[in-house]
Amino acid sequence: KEQLGENVLELFDYSFSENGLVGFKLGQPLPTQSFISFLGESKNTQLINFILSYLSTLPLPIKRGTFIESRRGMLNISPIGRNCSHGERVEFHAYDQVHHVRAEMVRVLQERFGEWGLRFAIGGMISIDCFPKGWDKTYCLGLLEGEGFEEVHFVGDMTGEGGNDYEIFSDPRTIGHAVNNPDETLALMHTLFNV
Repeated sequence: KEQLGENVLELFDYSFSENGLVGFKLGQPLPTQSFISFLGESKNTQLINFILSYLSTLPLPIKRGTFIESRRGMLNISPIGRNCSHGERVEFHAYDQVHHVRAEMVRVLQERFGEWGLRFAIGGMISIDCFPKGWDKTYCLGLLEGEGFEEVHFVGDMTGEGGNDYEIFSDPRTIGHAVNNPDETLALMHTLFNV
């Protein structure tokens, strides 16, 4: 709803968010999973404490609030903080392209917590997604099996290896499309589906 509007469940037969762990079919919720149930409160607290400690030592030009967002099926981690403005988001992304802040953080987190069955992937311009292995964006494809679809198209911006769209983009069950911005997505929808 945040990105597509309040009426998204009325516009589409299927709608998936949070790596596909929160899904709707014809406006009705599908079965879901919980990150905290998977990990347990003790490990979740250890993970969050480690992340906050790590973020506190990063020498970034600016930091804003909301560095960790706990979602139903994942943690979303933002070194700059999700409360940054659009301009700050763009500046951080450019800074990250040079200094590889998120790539290094992913390496550290994967090394430290990979044995817990967790995966870390760079997402969007400012964040890292943390989720259980197998709970990436391909999760929703299992919910679509047997529904009679001849084709499933996926459109994403972080489609390279290590990005949070990579698994579903490269999955043989989808036709993947890489885009750089919402305008490219709209143009693609017009080309593919005449909408």
